[in-house]
Amino acid sequence: MVPAEVRQRAGLVAGSTLLLLETPSGVVLMTQRQLLERVRAELSGLDLVGELLAERRSAAEREDAG
Repeated sequence: MVPAEVRQRAGLVAGSTLLLLETPSGVVLMTQRQLLERVRAELSGLDLVGELLAERRSAAEREDAG
């Protein structure tokens, strides 16, 4: 059960879906919106597509050389 004052601060209402995230620091309880914001913040500034393309080019070069 989540205390009333915590529910109010988090904007939780009856039936709100909460996610349990296990981290190295412990267990974190959050809403889907909070998780989405966390993931976006952690991925901010990363060039995932560029990294993937570089890995693929490198693998292709290794295949061509060997």
